[in-house]
Amino acid sequence: MTENEISNKILGCAIEVHKQLGPGLLESAYQECLFFELKEQGLKVRKEVPMPITYKDVKLDHGYRINLLVEEKVVIEIKTVELLNDVHTAQVLTYLKLGGYKLGLLGYY
Repeated sequence: MTENEISNKILGCAIEVHKQLGPGLLESAYQECLFFELKEQGLKVRKEVPMPITYKDVKLDHGYRINLLVEEKVVIEIKTVELLNDVHTAQVLTYLKLGGYKLGLLGYY
C-alpha cells in the first residue's frame, strides 16, 4: 500500500473520530481513538514510537515520540490547539528526517 493510499484511510478515520468526539478533549484521547479506528481498518499502527537521534553513530534517546506510525510509512502528529503553527510543522519534519519517512500528517482537534 502506498503512502497516499494509507493517508486516504487515515483521513477517513480522523474525520470519524472528530465526528464522534468533537472538540475539547486531551490529545491522548484523540490519539487513542484514532489508533482504534486505524486498527479497525486493518492497518498496522504503533503509538508513541521512540525517535532517537543518531550522533556520531550512536543512537541517543532525546525524548522524541511519534504519536502514531502507520504501516511503518506514515507519521501522524496530533495536536489539541486552536491553530497550528510553525513549531508543529517543524516537529513533523524532524520526525520525517530522523526516521527517513516520506509522509507526515499533522492534525488538530
